[in-house]
Amino acid sequence: RWAADPAQRLSALCTAHRPRGTVLDLSCRDGHTLRAAVTFSPLASQGVAATVVVAAELEALRGWEAQLAMLQGLATESSVGLTIFDTDMRVVWGNVSTDLELAGVAQYVGRPAADLFPEGEFISRHHPPDEDQIMEHVLTTGEPIMGMHYRGRAPADPVREHVWSCSYHRLVDARGEPLGLFEESLDITDRYRAQERLSLLVRAGKRIGASLDVRRTAAELADVAVPQLADEVLVDLPPAVIEGRQPPTGSAPGHSLLRMHGRTPEEFRTTPVSYPPSSPQALSLATSRPVVDAARHGSADDPAPADRRSSLFVPLVARDAVLGLATFRRSSNPDPFGPEEQTLAVELTERAAVGIDNARRYTSQHAAALVLQRSLLPQHLPEQSAVDVAYRYLPADSRVGVGGDWFDLIPLSGARVGLTVGDVVGHGVHAAATMGRLRATVRTLALLDLDPAELLTRLDGLVAQDSESRADDGLGDEALGVTCLYAIYDPVSGRCVWASAGHPPPIVADASGSVALSALAPGPPLGLGSLPYENVELSLSSGSVVAFFTDGVVEDRRTDIDSGIDRLAHVLTWQRCPLEELCDRALSTLPPGPQADDATLLLVRTRRLGAGQVADLELPPDPAMVARARTDTERQLETWGLSELAFTAELVVSELVTNSIRYATGPVLLRLIRDRSLLCEVSDNAHTAPHLRRARRDDEGGRGLFLVAQMSQRWGTRYTGSGKTIWAELAIP
Repeated sequence: RWAADPAQRLSALCTAHRPRGTVLDLSCRDGHTLRAAVTFSPLASQGVAATVVVAAELEALRGWEAQLAMLQGLATESSVGLTIFDTDMRVVWGNVSTDLELAGVAQYVGRPAADLFPEGEFISRHHPPDEDQIMEHVLTTGEPIMGMHYRGRAPADPVREHVWSCSYHRLVDARGEPLGLFEESLDITDRYRAQERLSLLVRAGKRIGASLDVRRTAAELADVAVPQLADEVLVDLPPAVIEGRQPPTGSAPGHSLLRMHGRTPEEFRTTPVSYPPSSPQALSLATSRPVVDAARHGSADDPAPADRRSSLFVPLVARDAVLGLATFRRSSNPDPFGPEEQTLAVELTERAAVGIDNARRYTSQHAAALVLQRSLLPQHLPEQSAVDVAYRYLPADSRVGVGGDWFDLIPLSGARVGLTVGDVVGHGVHAAATMGRLRATVRTLALLDLDPAELLTRLDGLVAQDSESRADDGLGDEALGVTCLYAIYDPVSGRCVWASAGHPPPIVADASGSVALSALAPGPPLGLGSLPYENVELSLSSGSVVAFFTDGVVEDRRTDIDSGIDRLAHVLTWQRCPLEELCDRALSTLPPGPQADDATLLLVRTRRLGAGQVADLELPPDPAMVARARTDTERQLETWGLSELAFTAELVVSELVTNSIRYATGPVLLRLIRDRSLLCEVSDNAHTAPHLRRARRDDEGGRGLFLVAQMSQRWGTRYTGSGKTIWAELAIP
């Protein structure tokens, strides 16, 4: 019954000639009031009932009407694509958005889902990538699959690539039986590309410029930008930048650029390119701004067809200098690069430009350090009668930097030879400079005729002082990593004496081919000033091969030093081979790949001076023996065919023997050696060395050593365990 009885209103609704509706409050039997929507519909024919009244709960009706409106909106106005498939996964229906993407959904009704986007693919990998498998899974299990990213070209826009977010749901009837499934898709191309640009920048920050190599940095830019931003990236640089020199100044480098090709040192090559003044490339270089070219049709230096190609030219600028040009090209999307894409390309190019400039500076510094190091190493080793020599020096990989290895051969008195090899820990210009100072110091100390242990002791003190003086500069710690080995070989006796300051000892292969390793552990590295250094004495037969080396020859990241020493020792069993061949054999056993440290190898094959090249005469400390020394010298030179030197040699021998007899308390030994020059040596048991001085006019003596110095090429004094030796070297005409 009516909760209120407005007779006039009801009468009007019942007698109306068309359907009318209103909202009424109805009183239910249980006593509560129900608000309902009531519709009065008059009957067209006369009958018992002239009006039909329909009532429904107002709230439920409004909800139903809202759902119908929503469905109508999804079908006709929503940007979300809705597509219904039957249980055979064939198209049944699509809304307006789907109809627009497919350029008419009617033509696809009854066709399988694969026909909609035949070249598309799922780029989300957390579900099966095949669309049929996804639909089959949803139909079978009823589990929805949501948020799958799908990439393809819509029939309505076959040129541009789009990305959609797709979800799949099963449709069931009132009994719960499957009717099919529906797909909802939303075009997220812009959002997806924005995320790609962000991830591209993150990836660029990690990859571009990490190699400190100009060529590799150019390749890294292409690796990062392709294919997300462009289908191809070209980098053109001036030759000066590639070589590590300053970029050209004064004008944009548009006329002499080299295009980079290849991503590895083996593949790397360049081709020359130049741009006319009116070209967009020249404009970009001249203005230092990006230039978009959407209508290119090829050029003289780029004959490849460029139809439907969009290009973006971005100058490589770092520290206000134009280093080159980066070209971004794409053919899959012919539209010009948009503002966001241009901003991204500029950001990537700026990172690459900084990386290229850093690599250029590093290349320049590395080249300078390498030139410095090689200038400090011996350019050639002097020929000696004592030994045959061959050597190899391999610098560390350029990414590591120049190291501090050095080696040297030092001619000494008495036909002896000093051999040294050393290593400064660290890399760079400072290591090379430290190496140069130490090599010069070793040579200076060696010419004082110090024995190996004494030489290393003095060198240790100098290194320690240098470390203390440079500690304030933060460079002193590196000097504490200096190792050095010094050896002296005497071809007369075959005696070899060496001492080591933290350096691997030499490996010796005698004339029979047997290889011996030293059992004595090396002393401490230079600069520590702790334990003393010890001499090791060996007797070497003629033809023995001695290998001096740095740890780069026998040690790397993959093998330990013991394995490397065994490998080198095995090579030395072929000691009858020429030394140059032995060097090549030794270095060929190094593991392939970049060197982590300098590798220095010095091989010497010993010789012995024959008995016919050495003459010894022992004299008692009697002044009358000076005449005998002159006579025996004249006779020996006549035997050697050196009579032209007789007068000079007799005078030198006379002065040296006279000086020794005057101050010695025991026998005096005269030794003549015929080598590349004539060597005259006088040894005694006195430890006082004579000094060269200029005698006054009224002095009765003091001119002997002055005459010796004037008549000989070199002269000097060396100390022995039993006294000293004064020597003079005369040139053989």
